[in-house]
Amino acid sequence: MLTGVTDGFFCCLLGTPPNAVRPLESVESSDGYTFVEVKPGRVLRVKHAGPALIPTPPPPPPEGDPGVKTGLVRCQRRITVYRNGRLVVENLGRAPRADLQGRSGSGDPPAALEVELAEPAGGDARATPGSGRRRRPRRPKRTIHIDCEQRITSCKGAQADVVLFFIHGVGGSLAIWKEQLDFFVRLGYEVVAPDLAGHGASSAPQVAAAYTFYALAEDMRAIFMRYAKKRNVLIGHSYGVSFCTFLAHEYPDLVHKVIMINGGGPTALEPSLCSIFNMPTCVLHCLSPCLAWSFLKAGFARQGAKEKQLLKEGNAFNVSSFVLRAMMSGQYWPEGDEVYHAELTVPVLLVHGMHDKFVPVEEDQRMAEILLLAFLKLIEEGSHMVMLECPETVNTLLHEFLLWEPEPEAEPQPKPQPLQPEPTPGEK
Repeated sequence: MLTGVTDGFFCCLLGTPPNAVRPLESVESSDGYTFVEVKPGRVLRVKHAGPALIPTPPPPPPEGDPGVKTGLVRCQRRITVYRNGRLVVENLGRAPRADLQGRSGSGDPPAALEVELAEPAGGDARATPGSGRRRRPRRPKRTIHIDCEQRITSCKGAQADVVLFFIHGVGGSLAIWKEQLDFFVRLGYEVVAPDLAGHGASSAPQVAAAYTFYALAEDMRAIFMRYAKKRNVLIGHSYGVSFCTFLAHEYPDLVHKVIMINGGGPTALEPSLCSIFNMPTCVLHCLSPCLAWSFLKAGFARQGAKEKQLLKEGNAFNVSSFVLRAMMSGQYWPEGDEVYHAELTVPVLLVHGMHDKFVPVEEDQRMAEILLLAFLKLIEEGSHMVMLECPETVNTLLHEFLLWEPEPEAEPQPKPQPLQPEPTPGEK
């Protein structure tokens, strides 16, 4: 605590933020670690592991009734945005069956969902009782039609065309995924987990513009395109969920499934003007011990020795004050609103720790309503860092979702024509 205050005093005196531009402790490029230069001078550490990174022939197609379409889902939606800020999402046709084991929440998505995006600027023009005015039908601002077919199949270990991508949030590193990476590598999956810029052993640029959402999203795009195969599964935590959503929206043919862990609601990102992270970097450095203690209280359901050790091993908030401030102020993504999320046709698993003090459960419930095909799982004993607190539970949920595929639907058979009685000789 005294060291942090002293460093902060010299920071204010000299006008330079300590540890603002220096990467954290480096790691040798062995044991599956690779350093990828996504841009000149911008290097990310990546954990790339698997049982054997050697191409193998794809699995044979499943045998069965040729009239049965395995895993084929017809995605039909109409999204209407009105000028008064009202959003109407209509699910057309037959909704895919929600037959994932242990699903929480409602079974199938509602036929129609109405959401208020924002308060109308000019008030509501609806007629009031006794006013004598007729209510005029509102003209939509824009209408989006979605009509496509998506083949959702079981993603099993040792399949050469399946890759799992793990993306952490603010203040973390790829180390928070240790239990998940080890688990899925043992099952035969190929896994990829990067350190965001300024986190873990990745380089830490000196300018705040290097930590905007768009800059980090381009980093994740570069990593994704480097390692992606035919069927890719994106797993994100907290802020990392936004990058998973971005990639799923940009590459719908490559992203097979998405897993969102304590990611929050489907709202556009906008930095808070009254946040403690708007304070000068030197002041944040003085407060870093308090911030770490506050994160321990809010990020874990319990605050014992085990949780403190997990916090230390997971490198949570083990970033410089400069990077932390730039990350929080750079969370500006106006495109990622309800409409953006409603356009996703990929199946999504939502995992939420009920003791999470950063993300209310209502936000993930709202996300489950907006998405076309979503499964919400609540973990009673977990909090924001649920993958560290309850690794066995999280690993089981993730694995079940990877193996899940919709029930096959048989093609409708033509109705048999009624047999006509043969005419007798006297009737001819």
